[in-house]
Amino acid sequence: MVESNIKFSDLVRVFVYGTLKPGEANYKKYCVGKVVDVKRAFVEGKLFALPMGYPAMTLGNSKVYGYLLSFPNPIILNELDVLENYQPTRQSLENLYNRQIIEVYEPQSLSYSWAWVYLMTLEQVDQLGGLLQPDGWWSGCGLTAKHNYNL
Repeated sequence: MVESNIKFSDLVRVFVYGTLKPGEANYKKYCVGKVVDVKRAFVEGKLFALPMGYPAMTLGNSKVYGYLLSFPNPIILNELDVLENYQPTRQSLENLYNRQIIEVYEPQSLSYSWAWVYLMTLEQVDQLGGLLQPDGWWSGCGLTAKHNYNL
């Protein structure tokens, strides 16, 4: 694993684009009572809907919309790693998602900060039958980007 020279505040920041977004299936279980700040945000990547009912993001140059969540306790990463089937000691191809640091932007395109994000490889997305979401928004419960994101 490569050491990062990026200095984080005491908060752990995670960019979420799927079931961990406010209003989605896993927000209540993993985030309510634990998150101390929620901000609308976007990152550069490509977003795919998977037939299993959750999304995947890959590296890319399109906008992926979601939220920047801030947590006071780093133990949250262990909980999210289990949800995302990520183990840092495994080879990256053995993980469903891999956690890495990415730059996160506010809606006006000014940088917010750096945050953790869970990414999938394009090969995995293809194997799982991912469908590109060209507008960069995913919702499992019918939330629309314009209604909830104010784009």
